[in-house]
Amino acid sequence: MACKSKTPYMIYPTSLYIIYVSAVKQLKHINPAMAWNSSFKLLFLFVFVSFLCFATTKAQGPNFLYQDCPSNQTTANSTFQINIRTLFSSLSSNATTNNVFYNSTVTGTNPSDTVYGLFMCRGDVPFQLCGQCVINATQKLSSDLQCSLSKQAVIWYDECMVRYSNHSFFSTVDTRPAIGLLNSANISNQANFMRLMFDTMNETADEAAIGAKKYATKQANISGFQTLYCLVQCTPDLSTQGCRSCLSDAIGLLPRCCEGKQGGRILNPSCNVRYELYPFFRTNTIASSPAPTPTPSVSVPPTPTTSSNSGGSGGISSGTIVAIVVPIAVAVVIFVVGIWILCKRAAKKRNSEQDPKNMPFLFLAGTEISAVESLRFDFSTIEAATQKFSEANKLGEGGFGEGLLPSGQEVAVKRLSKISGQGGEEFKNEVEIVAKLQHRNLVRLLGFCLEGEEKILVYEFVVNKSLDYILFDPEKQKSLDWTRRYKIVEGIARGIQYLHEDSRLKIIHRDLKASNVLLDGDMNPKISDFGMARIFGVDQTQANTNRIVGTYGYMSPEYAMHGEYSAKSDVYSFGVLVLEILSGKKNSSFYETDVAEDLLSYAWKFWKDETPLELLEHSLRESYTPNEVIRSIHIGLLCVQEDPADRPTMASVVLMLSSYSVTLPVPNQPALFMHSRTESNMLKWVQIDQSITKSTTKSVNEMSLSGDIPR
Repeated sequence: MACKSKTPYMIYPTSLYIIYVSAVKQLKHINPAMAWNSSFKLLFLFVFVSFLCFATTKAQGPNFLYQDCPSNQTTANSTFQINIRTLFSSLSSNATTNNVFYNSTVTGTNPSDTVYGLFMCRGDVPFQLCGQCVINATQKLSSDLQCSLSKQAVIWYDECMVRYSNHSFFSTVDTRPAIGLLNSANISNQANFMRLMFDTMNETADEAAIGAKKYATKQANISGFQTLYCLVQCTPDLSTQGCRSCLSDAIGLLPRCCEGKQGGRILNPSCNVRYELYPFFRTNTIASSPAPTPTPSVSVPPTPTTSSNSGGSGGISSGTIVAIVVPIAVAVVIFVVGIWILCKRAAKKRNSEQDPKNMPFLFLAGTEISAVESLRFDFSTIEAATQKFSEANKLGEGGFGEGLLPSGQEVAVKRLSKISGQGGEEFKNEVEIVAKLQHRNLVRLLGFCLEGEEKILVYEFVVNKSLDYILFDPEKQKSLDWTRRYKIVEGIARGIQYLHEDSRLKIIHRDLKASNVLLDGDMNPKISDFGMARIFGVDQTQANTNRIVGTYGYMSPEYAMHGEYSAKSDVYSFGVLVLEILSGKKNSSFYETDVAEDLLSYAWKFWKDETPLELLEHSLRESYTPNEVIRSIHIGLLCVQEDPADRPTMASVVLMLSSYSVTLPVPNQPALFMHSRTESNMLKWVQIDQSITKSTTKSVNEMSLSGDIPR
């Protein structure tokens, strides 16, 4: 999350106790005639403190929700992209001048370079927060690699929305994409609640549609202790009919994402709706309290001085005063401490409910609704299914574990690290991507769990675990004869081809390795782990990043050195994987006499010596087809060439594997060719930080990266 929170000022119980003790001590010196007055002052003091407890809530900046950036893209530094930057500057400057809605058009010499854009702030948001929200939104779109090149985009925050496109959308109703967010807490008596919610929502929509601001809120009483809060809003440029139509569409989607939940919202480019059981919006008009009636001045005659008399009836003794006032003070302290505790719990609950990382999400594209919420599992269910994540259930080294659901279905469970800085983003990324993919060589997502810090993905169970579990075990690898290995190579190639070219999304995996390939009962490979994956535009061929993630030994040189990744980066990783499958060895350093080599240089040496079959794992020497082995090694070496332009596409690889009529070009020397222990080009090339030991016993490709690599 980009927004930062200010540290809240709170009154703690210790402070209340000190105030209380000081007050009791002062009672000994109170004039009896003023005792009752003092007790009321004390009561006022504690009521004031309790008010501070409610008033000092946590101040937050703009709260990011979601962004949508389609794959139709422009090129970097094109006229269109320059116009987008100009538009963002215009929107940001106008958001700081007491505007809650503003649209603008930036024209170019060529009509295709024209950019249309607007921002809209929620109707109850103060001008200053509105301005900050729009600035944050434009900065986030500009810094995002895909969004900065997209020809249209929309981004939602709690407080505002920013949108732009290469075609005019002003005064036009657009209800797609629609994004659903929900409060995961369940509601009791669902039928009555949903009926009340719909009635209140529709009344609020009617009011907003006819209003100039196209914004309205309403409250409805559920019970003596619960209130329903509803908010709807359209872009003010819509007509009454257009606004009502948009809101009707959004309200109609609520059951499909949020039925039976205590809160939910639908966001689309032209309007949004939301309901909760707590007041999430500000009240624009606060009723003024009437001025108190002036109290007439009354002269109080001085109290006559009397001699001390414990049995006198003309006054109240100090003991009586203390007996009366102290219980009142104690009761007030208990009351205020209770309020303080409730304040903390309520604030924590609101923060949790409003944090998108703690809310299941629903991705809606076009007219198609992907009901991700229906795939949601409770943490307790997953914990029981995996026997509390027992090590005995671990599936290889890919972060997966075996589980058994109450229904008897076996599943593969992936639990993201709690301390991973990008865990939440990886989780959202993987759910969004995998839920849209369907291919026999890609692992199928069955569900997910998102509770607090727990982020868990539930996949179809593949009985033979991950490829590395079998391939690199001296005994288990014997079960992989040549026919099975060749089938695994072909299956992985087809899965990557689907990601790059055949799916409706163009996806770069960025972390292909043996532990991310699962094997089913028939040894069919299934590519998994899309946490590092990135979606490319239809015409996009390359992207850059300052944050390099992946695994040493599988990373292409252009990615590790310059942060440049493309489909050819996956091709390189595939080539490494092919050589591993053929040799049964990891792409780590081999030590023979005084020469240090990695798998690529090892294969290249045999290729140059015209003895490629020497690379083959020994257990296969009796069951292989020589032509298939040599051709597979040839393809693997083509994929790991240093220049990305020399590497084949995955479509070409699939064709090469399936047809002997395709002539293969001569491969160039692999990128990571090493000559000796004392001159490790791989370590120099990757430029590893000095904190990583350049040891002759540590495999470079065994270290997975989840943070930045120093350049």
